[in-house]
Amino acid sequence: MATLYLDRSQLEIRADSAALALYEGGERCGNVPLRLIERVVIQGSQTRLDSGVLIKLAEAGIATLLLSTRGSRRVALVLGPAHQDAAVRLAQAHRVMDPAWCLAWARELMVYKLQRQQRLLRQAMMERPDARKAIGDGFASLAAVAALIPACPMVASLRGLEGAAARAHFGALTALFAPELGFMGRNRRPPRDPVNACLSLAYTMLHFDAVRAAHAAGLDPLLGFYHRPAFGRESLACDLIEVLRPHADAWVWQQFRSHNLRAEHFSQHNGACVLGKAGREHFYSAWEKSAKLPRRWLRARCARLARNLRTDGSTWIASPDNDEEF
Repeated sequence: MATLYLDRSQLEIRADSAALALYEGGERCGNVPLRLIERVVIQGSQTRLDSGVLIKLAEAGIATLLLSTRGSRRVALVLGPAHQDAAVRLAQAHRVMDPAWCLAWARELMVYKLQRQQRLLRQAMMERPDARKAIGDGFASLAAVAALIPACPMVASLRGLEGAAARAHFGALTALFAPELGFMGRNRRPPRDPVNACLSLAYTMLHFDAVRAAHAAGLDPLLGFYHRPAFGRESLACDLIEVLRPHADAWVWQQFRSHNLRAEHFSQHNGACVLGKAGREHFYSAWEKSAKLPRRWLRARCARLARNLRTDGSTWIASPDNDEEF
């Protein structure tokens, strides 16, 4: 199963039995069987398709992500039919209201995240001895923060520690990128340099997979335990990708280090740094190869969480014999 990336101007998608038909200039240029597609990513506003295509994709359980013409902003996300097990969502909502459970969940996430950040910086010190001082200082600060997490008494305090860890982590990463890229630390909405543009797009792709994995497992992507539920935010997906962000950070570093992504792949538009078409072609191709492990982890983590919640929530599910008749 693969991801179908649609990022070409004047491309039209039509439903054709058990496949998607691709047209350019009115001429058919390709055919993709639905059985080969796991997800679809559409970049920009030049690709044309009707509601019938979206319905066919949703019926096949294929999630569709629509990104803005420029940048990495998610415009819409279309998922397939929801999981039918109400016990999972009942227990999930109950756990959201349990401060002790939420704190234990959040601590576990942050321990794993900071361990992976430390692993990345340790690798960077070995591969970039010329930047050892800057990276080592960041590593020491990160280790000091990590030592405080197991005893953190509240989720709010944990967020403060996460912020301190992020400053140390990204401060160290600035030493890894060429000066002409202008990477001085994390910035977003909009990202102002090539490194941040790629980080934002990579995190968007992780978030898409996290929403999809949660939805497939019967979880409610909106109900998070560390990121509290908020209007219009899939907080559980935000929780899940925290552990995976260092994977994206390392991947972005390697893309620039190998010169697969370069400054000339980017341009400035209304204060935002934008990845051009040539850069996007490489980004999506390389990301697809790198995303296998994070996707596997997301599926396994969501399945385990749903399994545990289902046991708790089953006590609130009515027996069919007790249902009222209408």
